[in-house]
Amino acid sequence: MILSRFAALTLAGTLAATAVPTLAEPAAKVPAKARSAANAAELARWQKTANGITIMRDKWGIPHVFGKLDADAVFGMIYAQAEDDFNRVELNYINAMGRLAEVEGEKEVWRDLRMKLYIQPADMQAKYAASPAWLKELMNAWADGLNFYLHTHPNVKPKLLTRFEPWMALSFSEGSIGGDIEEISLKELEAFYGNALKPTLQPPLADNTNARDAEPRGSNGFAIAPKLSASGHPLLLINPHTSFYFRPEIHMVSEQGLNAYGAVTWGQFFIYQGFNDRAGWMHTSGGGDVIDEYLETVVERQGKFFYKYGGEERALRAVPITLPFKQPDGKTGSRTITVYFSHHGPIVRGQDGKWVAVKMMDEPMKALTQSWSRTKAKNYQAFYKAMELRTNSSNNTVYADADGNIAYFHGNFIPKRDPAFDWTKPVDGSNPATEWQGLHAIPETITLFNPASGYISNTNNWPFSSSGANSPKREAYPAYMWALPENARGRHAERVLKDAKALTLDSLIATAYDSYLTAFEPLVPQLTKDFDALPSSDARRTALAEQVASLRAWDLRFAADSVPTSLAVYWGQEMVAANSARARAAGVPTVDFITSSLNADERLAALASASAKLTRDFGSWKTPWGEINRFQRISGDINQEYDDGKPSWPVAFTSANWGSLASFGMVAKQKTKRIYGDRGNSFVAVVEFGPKVKAKSILAGGQSGNPASKHFADQAEMYSRGEFKDVLFYKQDIEKQLERKYHPGQ
Repeated sequence: MILSRFAALTLAGTLAATAVPTLAEPAAKVPAKARSAANAAELARWQKTANGITIMRDKWGIPHVFGKLDADAVFGMIYAQAEDDFNRVELNYINAMGRLAEVEGEKEVWRDLRMKLYIQPADMQAKYAASPAWLKELMNAWADGLNFYLHTHPNVKPKLLTRFEPWMALSFSEGSIGGDIEEISLKELEAFYGNALKPTLQPPLADNTNARDAEPRGSNGFAIAPKLSASGHPLLLINPHTSFYFRPEIHMVSEQGLNAYGAVTWGQFFIYQGFNDRAGWMHTSGGGDVIDEYLETVVERQGKFFYKYGGEERALRAVPITLPFKQPDGKTGSRTITVYFSHHGPIVRGQDGKWVAVKMMDEPMKALTQSWSRTKAKNYQAFYKAMELRTNSSNNTVYADADGNIAYFHGNFIPKRDPAFDWTKPVDGSNPATEWQGLHAIPETITLFNPASGYISNTNNWPFSSSGANSPKREAYPAYMWALPENARGRHAERVLKDAKALTLDSLIATAYDSYLTAFEPLVPQLTKDFDALPSSDARRTALAEQVASLRAWDLRFAADSVPTSLAVYWGQEMVAANSARARAAGVPTVDFITSSLNADERLAALASASAKLTRDFGSWKTPWGEINRFQRISGDINQEYDDGKPSWPVAFTSANWGSLASFGMVAKQKTKRIYGDRGNSFVAVVEFGPKVKAKSILAGGQSGNPASKHFADQAEMYSRGEFKDVLFYKQDIEKQLERKYHPGQ
């Protein structure tokens, strides 16, 4: 395995700030110059399809798309996505196809190369041609919906993609977010292939740019059995922790049995995390160790490279990849890099004189099939059948349905391997015993079905605390079936769920926003003990007396008006910043490292530094948390900029690092005094599966990416308070709170 498994890596932080185009007002008549971009047959097909689709926007701007066929729903939902934020739709595909440098310049050629190791147009076109007819229809509808949007909105100027082709829908290697590819280090890829003559084993420069651990990526999922709910119906919490504005909220319905609601990754045509009228699914990142590195022993002969395998030598496959890029003068330049492949996969770096090949899942058509089919699964048997495709490579799945079932799948794509090898490290590529031996069947993987405890949780942690005493047993599975350890959120989830009873949608929300910060449970007593042990003559007794007293009296719960929350978080951040390198060297999560490995002087020094920083930035260390921790949305840029002088809302919940189940953290480089969250709770929903679905949800900011829209930040204040809106799932309820009803193109 390359790195700790994280999913939902987004374009935020990798793209330059890009303004959202102004959305065109609906036009009664399409301008002639826009019509000329499509032929008459396409126009007629698009218009006929659009006439059979109805988009109902509710009072929050959420699109509810109704069509006769599944393909109609796909056409309408992707059209609605483009209305809300074509910028993010297009950029997701520019990135997924390895064409970012054509927009952002030469600095992105290595990111593009990484994508093109797996995503090549000819290959995707062949996979499209080999797809079953029903899937082709969906991909065709997806492309038609986007092209019709561009046709009817001529003032929207794409950065690169002026026409979408159906095969482009396969551009995410695992069908959903494509997070697996992101595990390949760009620095190491550049170090290996950056030499113009041939690959080099020169190690990359150390990356010291990250002074503290990255804000956790991931999610929370809870499933509650009927016996623990007040209504006797199962409940589901859907709580992805992604970059804000990464997933909009959408509802798609057809007369072919589709009725799915939830969060969709911009540009994709299936509900990624959500529910239908009978079942719901929540993906959390983690799963098993599904990416392996192979050390290839390479020799060069007459300019060609060979690698050892068993008792033979095999030729490395050499593939020239051309990488166009935008030059400073606006013209297009290009670089061609010859990339090498063993049968294990592409060579991505060097290590100890060896070349390192990466092996991962590469099944875009099969993965897209699974992603779509689970949205239509109305019971556990149908959902299980979708899971048997085994292409959900980077996710765990928490499940609940109207029949009263709850279930859990820790990962889905799990290669069989010889457990005698340490798969957390590169293995010997010349040894045939290190080959994958097919995939584990689902019964062989870590799963739960209706555990006696009545609940299931996952917080990107290991599966061995997912259901109290009924959790899977660690010793029953090979180590490669799980990749992440326990975390502070996992301990928190177990606490709030083990004694839960008579849960309702509202009390499930309260549980998911429980304010206790488990990470500080061992840290604060350590600090008070350190302080109490100081001799009376030590100057720190006077300098830190009030701060220690404040933390000693603290109930370890966040609140907007809490001074100890501010002090504790800044103290924790100081310890993490000072010790993240040591923690990485020790192979230990940094919060665990600062809990177990610091001495008294280090803890006390961090508290003094935190107090000084708070005083410097806010006038006093006694500043309430809500004055510091804020939600702000003032632009539609991919990379958000923040301004202490502009409106914002106080947020009580904290970074997931500290065990906050409701997560709110800052990934962007902090240029302000205040903390402005941009990762964590994004789309959040709770669902009850009774005779009729009942659900509530909240979205960070609002549905639209256009700052001029009233739905740009109409959920912001509610979001900041953890207050949810009612989901309008049935047409009669949508009609009562309808803002607009129209066909695409109107």
